[in-house]
Amino acid sequence: MAYVAFAVWASGAWRGELEDVLGPFMAWVIPLFLAYIPAVAIGLLMFTLLLTRYRELALAPPSGPWPAHRWPAVTIMIAALNEETAIVPALEHIAELAYDGSIAVVLADNGSTDRTAELAADAAERLGLDYRRVVEVRPGKHWALNAALSAVTTPLVVTVDADTLLQRAALKYLIPRIADTPQDQHVSACAGSLVPANARTNLLTRMQQWDYRLGINGVKREQATYNSALVAQGAFSAYWTHDLRAVGGWPDAIGEDIVLTWELLSSRGVVQYEPVALAFTAVPERLGHLFRQRSRWARGMLEGLRKHPPFTQPRYLAKFVAGIDYLVPFIDFGLVFFWMPGVILFIFGYPLIVGWWSMLLLPITLLVFGLLRRWQERHVFRALGIPLEPDKRGFLCYLFLFKVLSSFASLHGYGRYLLGSRRRWD
Repeated sequence: MAYVAFAVWASGAWRGELEDVLGPFMAWVIPLFLAYIPAVAIGLLMFTLLLTRYRELALAPPSGPWPAHRWPAVTIMIAALNEETAIVPALEHIAELAYDGSIAVVLADNGSTDRTAELAADAAERLGLDYRRVVEVRPGKHWALNAALSAVTTPLVVTVDADTLLQRAALKYLIPRIADTPQDQHVSACAGSLVPANARTNLLTRMQQWDYRLGINGVKREQATYNSALVAQGAFSAYWTHDLRAVGGWPDAIGEDIVLTWELLSSRGVVQYEPVALAFTAVPERLGHLFRQRSRWARGMLEGLRKHPPFTQPRYLAKFVAGIDYLVPFIDFGLVFFWMPGVILFIFGYPLIVGWWSMLLLPITLLVFGLLRRWQERHVFRALGIPLEPDKRGFLCYLFLFKVLSSFASLHGYGRYLLGSRRRWD
């Protein structure tokens, strides 16, 4: 609140300039979209991460209803539709996991017509995996996942996309986090950490690398501080099997993992995030694919807000954290309709919307991202022995370009949702 109040006070001269040209109404609307609403989100993220510490869990078998000194049995569920180029590497990484409990693998095949089933069966036999395939021909990822859920016999389920490769220690960090009971609260799901596997392909994937490492990772760490991670993403997350069955599995939604997470928060327990449980996922390499992905994510967020409004959450912190999502569309709107025109005006010598005041945001942004980057390099990549290459060009393009691109895609997703357009899973 103090940070937002400071933003309002510091922007008084800017509002005066806007009022002289655009009138009193726009003198408040533009700062509201470009400064005050973002100050709520940025301030919460900044102060949460500065004032809290990551609680590292001991890498030992968690206590629970299984034999002493044993890790709980886990079923890794892989959702796949025509993934013949990706399925074998995914299974090979599962076979190399450093996890002392038993692991079963279920392929949730959504009617693949290529060689996915054949290649998966051959690889599973070669690797000695406890493997089975469940086929669901009805189109839709949720149908495939729910069909595979009926075949699970272990207490824990870990979902993995076919194009996601698990780091060797991923389960040893993820499972203790979901088995933990922070403040004596049951953890119903825990999201793992994702970074791009194809980060060096082109400039677009380089920008996404920083988005995953700084933007997505930072927000998830913030939300998990309040035991309210809002997305246990299907690409890599752990769930208690009985909690999944109690809520009816994955819903029929374009953002099935978002709606499921909010249902678990509403009725089953808290949702956590483990930043050191790492997996490498394939990110879009073409702008059109990225646009459709981010549009789908935005539509999924609105579906979650409609089906499980924040005020219905049983915990006050969950109400607060989930309520922040109401601000996201306003930030996207401000970036597209105020920030971009302001940049164009600035280039042509009219620093009315974007001027000296906006430069104050740069050191704050760099401070937050610098803290996030330093923490992740020290506690994640260095701890796991993963080398990192410098990428200044990708970082600068992420800082000045990527959020505007993703905001365009998000507005498209909001529009499709509000117009009731046909849902697409591509």
